Amino acid sequence: MTPDPSPRLWIYDTTLRDGAQREGMALSLEDKLRIARQLDQLGIPFIEGGWPGANPKDVQLFWQLQEQPLTQAELVAFCATRRPGKTAATDPMLQPILSAGTRWVTIFGKSWDLHVTAGLKTSLDENLAMIHDTIAYLRGQDRRVIYDAEHWFDGYKRNPAYALQTLEAAIGAGAEWLVFCDTNGGTLPHEVSQIVQEVRQTMTASHAALKLGIHTHNDSDTAVANAIGAVMEGVQMVQGTINGYGERCGNANLCSLIPNLQLKLGYSCIRDDQLAKLSESSRLISEIANLAPDEHAPFVGLSAFAHKGGIHVSAVEQNPQTYEHLQPERVGNLRRIVISDQSGLSNILAKARSFGIDLDKQDPACRQILQHLKHLENQGYQFEAAEASFELLMREALGQRRSPFEFKGFQVHYSLVSGPEAPLSNALATVKLAVDGKDILESAEGNGPVSALDAALRKALTNFYPEIETFHLTDYKVRILDGRAGTSAKTRVLVESSNGHQRWTTVGVSANILEASYHAVVEGLEYGLLLQNQAKIALASPS
Repeated sequence: MTPDPSPRLWIYDTTLRDGAQREGMALSLEDKLRIARQLDQLGIPFIEGGWPGANPKDVQLFWQLQEQPLTQAELVAFCATRRPGKTAATDPMLQPILSAGTRWVTIFGKSWDLHVTAGLKTSLDENLAMIHDTIAYLRGQDRRVIYDAEHWFDGYKRNPAYALQTLEAAIGAGAEWLVFCDTNGGTLPHEVSQIVQEVRQTMTASHAALKLGIHTHNDSDTAVANAIGAVMEGVQMVQGTINGYGERCGNANLCSLIPNLQLKLGYSCIRDDQLAKLSESSRLISEIANLAPDEHAPFVGLSAFAHKGGIHVSAVEQNPQTYEHLQPERVGNLRRIVISDQSGLSNILAKARSFGIDLDKQDPACRQILQHLKHLENQGYQFEAAEASFELLMREALGQRRSPFEFKGFQVHYSLVSGPEAPLSNALATVKLAVDGKDILESAEGNGPVSALDAALRKALTNFYPEIETFHLTDYKVRILDGRAGTSAKTRVLVESSNGHQRWTTVGVSANILEASYHAVVEGLEYGLLLQNQAKIALASPS
């Protein structure tokens, strides 16, 4: 089925409810508000805030967004159909839904007869009445309703006649959208396409204005493909979450769905300028959720447009289309040239340009950098994740590295004290270095050896370079390179630093973990000072 030119799709985000059910994910009220406003800026038309009444945070979220509404998105409350044996008007579960004050409410009901008889322990007719009564009641309270047909595909495959009756009950009560939910995530793309096609053919004869949606889970790793298949068969609403967050294996990932639908299939989801903020939104929301971003995520991952092999880099430098399926800027990402032991001269030249250094391939320094790089990586260094260290290496080969201090040695004393009276600081580091020919000896305590070493270095250098006070470590990773060597194995340390505006990563390798850490920490301070100096030069230069 070929889509019409730029047909409209309605994106429905459920990160704040379905996404928040991911194991290990815990969002505060402030987290939820920040995510909601970021989604609003991204141009998402429908944002599901949660189930009012299910927990205090969701109640407060809706209250807060009543006082300070979203700018363009529709906030949606979520709830189940009324309970068996009650009426919607007397079921207390529905009162918080009305108090949430949203124009739109999403109601989910049972499509699978097994769930009705074994889960709800009621009759099939009562389930139909529950769907109709709940939606009709909300329509009578001036609410617009989206009906999520839970376990739709499982239900349809086992009892299609009854599954269709549940949709008729929802339509008859006034639901404006019918959403097919692959709640178990076990349906495959060809099944989704076939079932959506059959349902549309069956129902559009009597319901010409039928509006359909799709909600898929990723248990078979096909959530995005399933949603795209449903869209190609005519559904107009796509439900999912940012970064694919969700229970078990997650939900359909909107960060993949939106660019696929908009840039490759020609549907209109959000404005182009909003799409250009997709990568930023993905990373911000992962930070708010306190989850590490997936660096290899399609479209928005740090490595999505990274090129490592020399042949690839050479081709991309001449024409990015040779190894890129779209321009990274369209989704707010960047092309990256990765430096590693697989690098060729093309990588070195491209990486140098990214640092503002123009090299000629005939320059002997290029070969020198390449050979030195491969030698170091053979020793265990890894520069693809430590670009700051690589820039320092490259500047050294070019005679452009001016170290702001000379490091002369360090000692670390560590005492292990157990019990309730153990002190918070149990490591003492002493460093000796020179600045402008003046020797400096300083010591400092820390919660561990690396913390103490970092503190001593800062203490020694801050009088000379006050900007160091703004630097701080944001991540520290240790990897044993050869576990078979036991305690004498080499250790690689990656240290990520920040000045509050920029982040950079440095690397150190040694059989001594403290020495490896020292190299990474020292280079982190040196690179931070280099960035500060470059910023000062840029400000002083005439525009």
